Amino acid sequence: MTLLLGAVVILACPAVQAAELYALNPADNRWPPLDEQAEAPAGNPLAANYYLVFDGSGSMAAQDCGDGQRKIDVAKDAIRQFAEQVPADANLGLYVFDRKGESERVALGADNRARFQEAVAGVSAGNNTPLKASAQFAYRQLTKQAERQRGYGEYHLVVVTDGVSTDGDPMPVVRDILKQSPVLVETIGFCINEKHSLNQPGLTSYRSANDPESLRQGLAAVLAEAPDFTADQFAPAPDAGRPAPVPMQGPTPPKAEEKEDAFSILRKLKERYLKP
Repeated sequence: MTLLLGAVVILACPAVQAAELYALNPADNRWPPLDEQAEAPAGNPLAANYYLVFDGSGSMAAQDCGDGQRKIDVAKDAIRQFAEQVPADANLGLYVFDRKGESERVALGADNRARFQEAVAGVSAGNNTPLKASAQFAYRQLTKQAERQRGYGEYHLVVVTDGVSTDGDPMPVVRDILKQSPVLVETIGFCINEKHSLNQPGLTSYRSANDPESLRQGLAAVLAEAPDFTADQFAPAPDAGRPAPVPMQGPTPPKAEEKEDAFSILRKLKERYLKP
């Protein structure tokens, strides 16, 4: 069996230090919060989870970076291809903000690919870019799924956007996610430069896409770079309700001049503390 661990890779703020990242404290076992009233365990507790936030704001109607196509149409094609590449046993969900408003269009699940593709096809460019509210909602959904999986599995929050947040300061949300969970967030900035606020070297995973192909490659990289570990490298759980913490300490935080992201941190954790 394979036990997959996420890393925290999200918009960072100066108030969050690398040593505070949940990913750097592998013995920490507080996420997700579990209690006796938790839902029944998921059928596949080791499932990977991909919750995609699709920016369908008004600016996506432009043709910049689209090779003659509207950005919204290029993004739809890339996201449909991404969905086809997600493993069949993984859970996939979709949150959209567009002309129709902001809402979850497809709940996390494994048997929902046709609904996912239909929802993506129906996105219509319009309105603002509520990235803060979207991140909050997506994180709640991933946390609920983690409760069903008793903390096992892999958790991705994938954001495709062409602009900055229009619904307020996202820093409190970012700070909580960085400190409280191993959720991995991949941001693909479509037709926006690398100075975008979501690009924080050393703490975030951010890919800039300036044409249809680089957008497709950015989404494909979400699947290609998922860190994985084998279940037999972990101690038995002390009870049936929650995975046992890994009996190890995190590595020394990187120096300020080092440009390490959470993927590198996890690779070093595996090499240093986990038996092959």
